[in-house]
Amino acid sequence: MLRQGHRLVAGVDEVGRGPLAGPVVAAAVIFDTRRVPKGIDDSKALTPEQRTELFDKILACAEVGIAAVSAAEIDRINIRQASLLAMRRAISGLPRRPCVALVDGDDPPSLSCVTQAIVGGDARSLSIAAASIIAKVFRDALMRRLEASHPGYGFASHKGYSTKVHLDALTRLGPSPVHRMSFAPVRLAVGA
Repeated sequence: MLRQGHRLVAGVDEVGRGPLAGPVVAAAVIFDTRRVPKGIDDSKALTPEQRTELFDKILACAEVGIAAVSAAEIDRINIRQASLLAMRRAISGLPRRPCVALVDGDDPPSLSCVTQAIVGGDARSLSIAAASIIAKVFRDALMRRLEASHPGYGFASHKGYSTKVHLDALTRLGPSPVHRMSFAPVRLAVGA
């Protein structure tokens, strides 16, 4: 397993802080250093096809925890707390508890293991980059499913982000049950 010295290390990242709809998703990944797939990079530097291919390869050779925090929970506790909660849940979802968690960014959650925040970690750590891929592919798939149950918003294409198409749909249809009512553009759509 990927270790710092003799300690089990997990990479942690989240996606979906900025969208107006859908969950925030976090992933935690522990690699076997003998089986790290080639091509892992920050999810933003990869094409959707590359991410999907790597998603399957990572799941086949790593220990992975994935967690989502819903729009309703985001509205209740705020997006920062929801992101931290998703990361804690992702770590809890791992088959084994890591000794060290490498977390992308500068605002790590409180965990039951040593935590190291790494700004730009998805470009500096393979396990964080893998977590970014897992979280991104998982969330994108969730948003495609939400498009099927909440048609007309365009979730499959914009993934809940604030695009003109999405804002127009919000004005036309009003918010869906998966919109984040605490986010200003959604509140404005309902005249709140």
